Amino acid sequence: MIEFEHVTKRYGASAVVENLSLAVAGGEFCVIIGTSGAGKSTALKMINQLVSPSEGRVRVNGEDVRLAPPAALRRRIGYVIQSIGLFPHWTVARNIGAVPELIGWSKRRIRARAAELLTLLKLAPDAFLDRYPHELSVGQQQRVGIARALAADQDILLMDEPFGALDPITREALQAEIAEIQRASRKTVVFVTHDMDEALRLGSRIAVMDRGRLVQAATPLELLTAPASDFVRDLVGRDDLGVKLLGLATVASRLRAGVPAPGEPIAAGASLRRALSRMVAEGRDRLGVVDGDGRPLGAIHLADLLRR
Repeated sequence: MIEFEHVTKRYGASAVVENLSLAVAGGEFCVIIGTSGAGKSTALKMINQLVSPSEGRVRVNGEDVRLAPPAALRRRIGYVIQSIGLFPHWTVARNIGAVPELIGWSKRRIRARAAELLTLLKLAPDAFLDRYPHELSVGQQQRVGIARALAADQDILLMDEPFGALDPITREALQAEIAEIQRASRKTVVFVTHDMDEALRLGSRIAVMDRGRLVQAATPLELLTAPASDFVRDLVGRDDLGVKLLGLATVASRLRAGVPAPGEPIAAGASLRRALSRMVAEGRDRLGVVDGDGRPLGAIHLADLLRR
């Protein structure tokens, strides 16, 4: 779906991205991570021709992006940035419908799509469609920005540190929502972050960059258990590796079917890391487990978290 082939981007004598080769498969959630100045945002912007490579090729669906008219290319690719960039004098509905309007959708279809996406992102359409950006919280504006990127139902979604300015509760909620949207739609997502916990939570594959170079591209489990260098090992975090590993598996994977434990249960889809946190905070050595509809499934014990 997306291919970087020996891509370099220079500004003067300085290479911001150097000899990058990376393929992102259709339907993959690829996270690009690195410290400040690693070249990750520059790499992302070369996909939709906001930045042109100095050397090498970037292909989308087999086509060199430099051969496509930039405006047409960008209409086929959703794009979300940290600063959101909503048009201040347009309503939420019109902001969401910006690209569909350009490609000729009717007003009725645009409004219906905007309402559908607001519902998906936990914003009531009747309350938000006709509001203006200044009437929204930062978290609500970011939700509208995501809805705008999804509006024309493009197959590719680029996200450049979209949740960096949000409070932890809003950030976690939006992470969960974008992960669910990607799982349901099978869109190809390329997501830039400097937060390893965010990368591990969202990515099906994580590409680590350091000073413009790709140093490892691997699944979250591979990254944690077989880091390619000391830089990757330090980025992952040496001291809390075990806790991060617990974050990759769900309660359902260690469930003891049968009699549930007393007290407030935990969802089967929750991570083992969350289960451990609950046990420590509540002073318990087991939790009842329920499915998505609240039906009891059994229990998870503290000892189950230590099983490999």
